[in-house]
Amino acid sequence: MTEDWRDAADQLARTLRADAPHREQAAAEPEAEVALLRASGLLTLLLPASAGGRGAGWLAANETARTVAAADASVGHLLGYHYLQLWRTELFGRPDLVERLHRDTVAGNLFWAGVSNPLDAALELTPVEGGFRVEGRKSFATGASVADRLVVSATRVDSGQKLTFVVDAHAPGLSYLHDWDNLGQRLTASGGVVFRDVHVPDEDVLGVHDETSVRASLAALGFQLMLAQIYVGLAEGALTEAAEYTRTKTRAWTLSDVDEAVADPYILVGYGELVAQTRAAGALTDRAAAALGAAFDRGDALSEQERGEAAVTISAAKVVATRVANEAGSKIYEFTGARASANKYGLDRFWRNARTLTLHDPVAYKAREVGAHFLTGEPPRLSGYS
Repeated sequence: MTEDWRDAADQLARTLRADAPHREQAAAEPEAEVALLRASGLLTLLLPASAGGRGAGWLAANETARTVAAADASVGHLLGYHYLQLWRTELFGRPDLVERLHRDTVAGNLFWAGVSNPLDAALELTPVEGGFRVEGRKSFATGASVADRLVVSATRVDSGQKLTFVVDAHAPGLSYLHDWDNLGQRLTASGGVVFRDVHVPDEDVLGVHDETSVRASLAALGFQLMLAQIYVGLAEGALTEAAEYTRTKTRAWTLSDVDEAVADPYILVGYGELVAQTRAAGALTDRAAAALGAAFDRGDALSEQERGEAAVTISAAKVVATRVANEAGSKIYEFTGARASANKYGLDRFWRNARTLTLHDPVAYKAREVGAHFLTGEPPRLSGYS
């Protein structure tokens, strides 16, 4: 089974890498990319074998998302968030609903996305007979317009309580704005969503979205971790593509006293430093994934201290991964040369994707969390981002 899913991830990455610059420049709705995810068999990777899934587990999902992100950061983002949405449904104490969602996902090979921007509380829930009516508009709903199912958070108008529920992405009353037009991550379909009189039955409500609950708050950490995975994937992808260009196209500089660019000592040092930094970021991010997996496995016995230790590890990984992703996307041009800036090579996508995605939430606050914990033992505050 291990080699099976790794082989599938590697094959998907090769397919995506072959035409990544062309697809990224076209910036079409990622329907073809989601079709590739379905065909890969990787959508059920995280789901237990008892539900018909591949049962490869949390660490496998993290590794797969990073492998795919190295080839195409947008698709790695979509896949990573798909895993997260399925994973977070288990944080609400609704095993009956979770089992149904797992079986439905396997049966339909479903792709999941979410509508739960923590800074955008514009969705309202009105109690009606048998459930709720949803109204409002949400922004930055990555993958929602190409998804089959959505995990959504909204606020009850009668009590102010925030609930999380699942809904068919094609339910009556749902529409998508297709207004994602940013510098990078062009194939993530991260536009807005409008809900007009969308019905959600009681049986599809996962539960209260409580950021003060130690276990439920793991969802925020999951998103921070997956972003770090994509950042590392971006750095790995930039190095892979730049190295191939350096080997096959870069000319030795006239003052280098060498015949090939791969013998230029400055190029060797430049790659060596970036490779070392990227591997360090990858190792720390893997450690963070293991820490969050262990915290999740503690269930309701998870303590605030254990949660805090996992959060700090994730914050540290995000600080390091942010830096290396942005640096790699820029530095590779110093090792490839002026001709590598031609649009046909598309190397600029690595920097644009990293620069866009690393703005998700200010990394300075992650560094502050690490520093505060180191000096005083203070754990990160429970929030939608930490």
